[in-house]
Formats: sequence, structure tokens, C-alpha cells
Amino acid sequence: MLVKTYSSAVQGVDARTITVEVNAGGQPAGGVNNFYQMVGLPDKAVSEGFRRIEAAITNVKKNMPRLYLIVNLAPADIRKEGSSFDLPIAMGILAASNQVKSEEIGKYLMIGELSLDGGLRPVKGALSIAIQARKEKYKGLIISHQNAREAAIVNDLEVYGVENLREVIDYFNGEKELKQTIVETREEFAGNQEYFDVDFSDVKGQENIKRALEIAAAGGHNAILIGPPGAGKTMLARRMPTVLPQLSLMEALETTKIHSVAGKLAENSSLVAHRPFRAPHHTISDVALVGGGGNPMPGEISLAHNGVLFLDELPEFKRSVLEVMRQPMEERRVTISRARLSVDYPANFMLIASMNPCPCGYYNHPTKDCVCGPGVVKRYLNKISGPLLDRIDLHVEVTPVSYDQLTDTEKEYENSEVIRNRVLQARQIQAERFKEYPGVYANAQMPGRMVREVCALEKPGLLLLKTAMKKLQLSARAYDRILKVARTAADLAGSKDITIEHLAEAIQYRSLDRDNWAG
Repeated sequence: MLVKTYSSAVQGVDARTITVEVNAGGQPAGGVNNFYQMVGLPDKAVSEGFRRIEAAITNVKKNMPRLYLIVNLAPADIRKEGSSFDLPIAMGILAASNQVKSEEIGKYLMIGELSLDGGLRPVKGALSIAIQARKEKYKGLIISHQNAREAAIVNDLEVYGVENLREVIDYFNGEKELKQTIVETREEFAGNQEYFDVDFSDVKGQENIKRALEIAAAGGHNAILIGPPGAGKTMLARRMPTVLPQLSLMEALETTKIHSVAGKLAENSSLVAHRPFRAPHHTISDVALVGGGGNPMPGEISLAHNGVLFLDELPEFKRSVLEVMRQPMEERRVTISRARLSVDYPANFMLIASMNPCPCGYYNHPTKDCVCGPGVVKRYLNKISGPLLDRIDLHVEVTPVSYDQLTDTEKEYENSEVIRNRVLQARQIQAERFKEYPGVYANAQMPGRMVREVCALEKPGLLLLKTAMKKLQLSARAYDRILKVARTAADLAGSKDITIEHLAEAIQYRSLDRDNWAG
């Protein structure tokens, strides 16, 4: 008897439906002694499923048929990986051996790994699978109860979270009903957006650094913080997501898909409600950062999509690791190509980096002396390539907080909500400005030609910029960056034109472009 069940495989951040064809009966061809055969490019984990499935079927008081079984995973030209096909294969075997009624089985998409006692384990990419199941108009999705809330985000699809194989058997035999998992997506998403465990009001002093990060958030600018150990660089960077605009529902779905595919979602979780903050260690490899592997998986830059990628101690990262970020930073996506497939992962992130000014950390420190020898500071800075610095708009020098500021308990500092409201107003101005330019939503993303139009300067501004570039020995690449940052400062002030004040503020954020900065 031939029975077809349906499952799904994740490629990139999207899912593709896999037809599981199970035929029971007949004789093996060519005198093959193995009565269980699987075809359709399964990997080792899929092929080993027969042993898990046999134990699971036996332990839920059903019989593994002693017939010749051939299982085909179609389309046969796509490599099938992982253990998530256990459930549809098991149900196909039981239906083909007349132990489960097969009339309704083809209307559902099923996925899950079986344990030896028949329990169902969670899988990666449940949200992508649910979206594909709705797209192809399946009646419902049967999945592990640990993935049910994640999959139930998708409306107009019946999602059933089950704990073991016996529940699925009884459901199709009409002996038991399954409870549908229902998530009020919008209400739950809105409720989870308000809470942050950090806030800018926790940061004592550092008003100029907060202002720089506010500009970065308002214009979508990349930034690097340069300062001695203990000055608060990491503390400030970790609060960056709290002043960014809240995720839209569409952005949250896209972000959740990536984290689901990577297996980064907690059990029984639903939508990612806050913008991601990823802070990989400086020992990370280039594959771990951009994604890849034999079975391509998203890397840190994709996990930071719609959020912040924080690289602490930037010069300590391997140069090859930093260089692979250059193209994704421009294109806001990363393409991973293999012999049989090519996958795209989104990578629209804001880069916040930090570094000490020198190996000892105290170059330009107000009270401590730098012990680095001649030329050491310059060599340390040269670990970061010019093309990468070219993609960082704000260079912010961080100075230590004084004792009086640290111990001042009376002064209240602005919280993240107040700052975020100003950022939102500036973003609304930019949304109106770029509404006719697809793919551009913030000042940092303006191409060169648009910069000349949007950031036009009056004669005094042109004179100031010319003088600054000459006196401060700024490089040519600083020109566009200064204009973009000045435009964002003007947006925060609600100004239609870029004034000298906005331009002067932008000029001070180009520390590393000064030829004499490192001596």
C-alpha cells in the first residue's frame, strides 16, 4: 500500500515542502536483505531514523510491519538533513500497514524528531514551516508542543502541539481530539515590547556619548567608541536597542524566523519582541560571523538583523573576520553559495564597535600615562582597515566618568523612553523624505548622489567644512559621512536646513580620520 504524508525542510530562512512517500509490500529488488530502504538523498541522521521510528512505534503499542518498506523523500534532488522527518515517516509507515486511517493524513503537514519512547522533540525553523504550511493551504500543522507557540504565530492555520506519537495516532484514528494552540499575536507582541532590563538612565554622566548614540539611532549610523578601560563603552552600547524604534510586527516576524532557523529561540516562545543585540567574542571565525557551514546556517550578522551588532575590542578581531563584513554592510544581506544550493540571509544591522585607543588603553587619558612605545598606537589602529572605517559614520571618544558624577545620587538622567521619542520623530522625518526611494529608510543609507541633494549646504557651511578638512587633516572619505550625520542632527532638531551648528557637531565625530590622531 502506498501512502503520502507531508513534511518540510528549511533552506535559508524559508521552508520547502517535502513529500514523504511510503510503500509497504512487495519484495526487495536485486536480492537486498535489508527490508527497510530510504531514498531521496537522506543524510545519515535521516537514514538512522528507521531505528528511532521502530522503537517509538513499538513503545506506543503498535507494530513495526515486517513488510518491505521503501520511503522516498521528494523532491529527490534536494538533500534532506536532520531528524525532523521522523514523525511523518512513522505515520506513513503506520498508515501504509493499515494501523492508522489514511483518509485525512494528507491534509496535514507534520514534523518532529521521535525519541525511543515515542515522545516528540522540537525542531528548528518552526515559524518558517508554519508560514509555508499556510501558503500551501494545509488544514493544519502537527508539531512538538515545545514549538507550538512559535508556529501558532501564523494565523489562518490550525497548529497542534503534541507530546508523543500516540496522540497523533489516536487523532487520525478518531479516538482523541488534539487541542489547537492559539496565540493572540498582536496583543502578546505589544505587551512584551515595553520591558527592558537596562536603561540609559542607569548611566552616570557621559552626556556627550549619549548624544552621539542618539544621533546614531536616529539616522541608522554605525558608530565606534574609543576610550580607556572602564570608561563605560560596553555599558553604553548595551543600551542602544532601548532607544531604537520598536520592532514592527513584520520586522519581528522576519527576526523570529532567523532566530528560529538558527535554533536560538527558547522553548515555548513566540515572537521576538525587542531588537536583537548580538555581541560575539573577538575569537569568532568568519563563518560564525557571516554564516555558512556544510548545511548553511545564519551567522551573527544575520542574528543581529533589525538590531545591533556589537564588536567589543574591535582591533582584537582577526582581520579576515572583519573584512567579510564589508559587503553585507553595504548590501544588507549575505549570500552563501554551495555546490547544490545558494541561500540568502538578511543582514540589516547597526554596527556599534568599541576599542581602546592603544594596547595599554591609556593613550590620551586625562590622568594616566600611556606606556606604549613610538609607533605602537599607529600600528594598533591600523589593525582596522580603511574600507571598514569608511563604513563607520561616528567616531566617538569616551572619557572616564569623574568620582563626583558616579556618587551623585540627586541628579536624574534622561531615560531611554525620552531619548527614543526624539529618535522616533527624526525617523518619521526621514520616512517622509525617502518614501519614494525603495530600500532607503534612514540617512545612513543614502547613496552619494542623494547626499548632494538632501544635504545641500549654504556658503558658510561649505566654508566651515572646507576649513575643517584642511585644518584637521580629514580624509576624503569623511566628507559624505559628515554630511549624513549633520543631516541627522538637523532632523533631531526639527530643522529643514543643515546649520553650522549641526555641521560642527558632525565634524567632531571623525576622530580616527585625523592624520595626527595617533601621533
